[in-house]
Amino acid sequence: NYAQLANPDLPQGERKKLGGGRGGNEGMGIILEKDPKAVLFGEDVAFGGVFRASVGLREKGGGDRVFNTPLCEQGIAGFAIGMAAVGHTPIAEIQFADYIFPAFDQIVNEAAKYRYRSGNQFNCGGLVIRSPCGAVGHGGHYHSQSPEAYFAHTPGLKVVVPSTPAEAKGLMLAAARTPDPVLVFEPKALYRALEENVPVADYEIPIGKARLVREGADVTLVAWGAQVHVVERAAEMAYEQLGVTADVIDLRSIT
Repeated sequence: NYAQLANPDLPQGERKKLGGGRGGNEGMGIILEKDPKAVLFGEDVAFGGVFRASVGLREKGGGDRVFNTPLCEQGIAGFAIGMAAVGHTPIAEIQFADYIFPAFDQIVNEAAKYRYRSGNQFNCGGLVIRSPCGAVGHGGHYHSQSPEAYFAHTPGLKVVVPSTPAEAKGLMLAAARTPDPVLVFEPKALYRALEENVPVADYEIPIGKARLVREGADVTLVAWGAQVHVVERAAEMAYEQLGVTADVIDLRSIT
């Protein structure tokens, strides 16, 4: 029976059906409820965000903790780094991953090096920078990029890309509780295309641990984010047409 495996990192218990963008939203909601030093900010997040990924969170956290920022990615990142350095848990949204590049210096030269440059006296653990990434078919060259590879080569950063709503929730919770800065790139193609039953509980998906989606015997297919579903379809075709079975691995964490 060449079928998708159960996710061993998800807890048992009550579940509810969530769409692609709601998994991360649930995770952020739990963080705001349980961590009084958590804040969420970015362009239009107080209104729910352009992809509705932060809808309802201003009501949960209040206007002092969930707020809009000016259109200035370098400033958003720098503000978040400063807050994390003094003990807060900032979740900063870059509205489209394509526009993270003005903040590149802040992320790779400040956030990533904060612990090392201070001899481990200071750090910006708890910093989460999240951003929708990838193409949806009509975004053009400024709203379709997947820039995770640029950051994957930077020591001091963790980079995760969820592939399902349940993964998005658990990775978001883990990111905010990790003693290092984490970039969460969310494939926007999955925001409306995918639904699943997600555990209601507070749980974390381990950062740095991949997930075996299907187990095979002939070849190994590795992907992350939205491409996990493309690779799964390829594995199904290989099995149906050729009798070939493949391990399908969702990396989850790029670094």
